[in-house]
Amino acid sequence: MKLLRVGPVGAERPALLDQDGALRDLSGLITDVDGALLADESVLSRVRDAAESGALPVLDAEGLRIGAPVGRIGKIVGIGLNYFGHAAEIGAEPPAEPILFLKAADTVVGPDDTVLIPRGSVKTDWEAELGVVIGATARYLSSAAEGLAHVGGYALVNDVSEREFQIERGGTWDKGKNCETFTPLGPWLVTADEVADPQDLDVKLWVNGALKQDGNTADQIFPVGEVVRYLSQFMTLYPGDVIVTGTPAGVAMGQPEPKPYLRAGDVVELEIEGLGRQRQEFKGA
Repeated sequence: MKLLRVGPVGAERPALLDQDGALRDLSGLITDVDGALLADESVLSRVRDAAESGALPVLDAEGLRIGAPVGRIGKIVGIGLNYFGHAAEIGAEPPAEPILFLKAADTVVGPDDTVLIPRGSVKTDWEAELGVVIGATARYLSSAAEGLAHVGGYALVNDVSEREFQIERGGTWDKGKNCETFTPLGPWLVTADEVADPQDLDVKLWVNGALKQDGNTADQIFPVGEVVRYLSQFMTLYPGDVIVTGTPAGVAMGQPEPKPYLRAGDVVELEIEGLGRQRQEFKGA
């Protein structure tokens, strides 16, 4: 299923995109698309049955804002340098273990919402990523297969990053990852049963119409199942938590000088096959 949340910021309601591309209202069945829903197979089954019946009310999509497809996110865990191509383009050795950072849930915005370039920023960068949404509590998992079994769904993410804040200002990466609006998410949460192989998805991103990233999740150093297993050794992952699993080659930081970092007025578009497309205009904070 393709689950989403639509409506004004802070007042989104749950919806479903059916196989014919029609937007269907789920607010009569569920209160939100969140961890509680993903963890409850009986409710998910009722949603599937309702979708297949064709009885769900149709929503008029004209002018309707699409919000982030997951509500009440507990935590967002980022994986750094997780593509061989990206590590190579910035001259880094592939890491022996996954590199972790955290993003605050309040950085999440809808897939087409405006993204704000922080005041004083000169190195705001793009990162198209596969987002993994946890569907069952994961702690001390023993295998990558177990890791995959704890995934509730997948979503497209732009892990916007300020490289000077992240790398040159000391401390942790987090200060370059947690600026306001820095995690556009969506448009859909695609349930895990509809993604046959998360290690065979094309990832693309354009800036002002020019293709910048053109990769595939097969290039990930640590695949999805292993990432979930690994994280579960250090923290408990709860339903509705989001993992952003790294970006392929093609970010501004990896390009020759003068590096084409984002400026106010730039438009970024990105997509992952089967997970939809995003479009953001960047403006000054």
